Amino acid sequence: MTQHGKKYKEALSKVDREEHHSVSGAVDLVKELATAKFDETIELALRLGVDPRKADQIVRGTLSLPSGTGRDVRVAVFAAGEKAAEARSAGADVVGADDLVARVANEGFLGFDVAIATPDLMGQVGTLGRILGPRGLMPNPKTGTVTMDVGRGVSEFKSGRVEYRTDKVGNVHVPVGKASFSKAQLMANIHAVVEELVRVKPAAAKGRYLKSVTLSSTMGPGVHIDPAKAREVEEEELAAV
Repeated sequence: MTQHGKKYKEALSKVDREEHHSVSGAVDLVKELATAKFDETIELALRLGVDPRKADQIVRGTLSLPSGTGRDVRVAVFAAGEKAAEARSAGADVVGADDLVARVANEGFLGFDVAIATPDLMGQVGTLGRILGPRGLMPNPKTGTVTMDVGRGVSEFKSGRVEYRTDKVGNVHVPVGKASFSKAQLMANIHAVVEELVRVKPAAAKGRYLKSVTLSSTMGPGVHIDPAKAREVEEEELAAV
């Protein structure tokens, strides 16, 4: 059983667990409750009405957040020759081919948040499935992380591109910024995530699609957003970014 500290309990006392807020109200409350001494990450969690056990109902992809993520994203690139040089020029944190594959396989090296690979190296990178797969780090063409355009990939992930995918029960977790972000910045990012997930709704998904939407900070409790209001963001609020 998880033991929560005094600050968490104080924050929890300010949240009505049964109340479902507008996006605007949820952002205000989460920012108020983010009282840690560090800049907490703000995360959006959505429960989707899909059955991820079925291949045609898996929701996965990437999107660029208009306000960025506010965090330093470490990018590893599996590439050789000119493509390796391209990745380094774009700011990749780790670049390698056989040597990087061996480092991950033999040393358990996982000092990165995103992995990109050129198609010609996927045969070798594929052998790392047991290590990278469970951590959501396996390069995949659907998320743009298997590509010859590695320079662009590195730049996009460094500047605010995030990956999303359903877990085994249909939840999607996406970081949408930091507690230090303005309300407008957070709302713009939330709007972008919700619109993207609605856009990629599987045709096979039946019934209510957005089943629950929750916003929280790293150390704070979850604040529920009314799924019916999750797409309601005023244009003037987005324009304030």
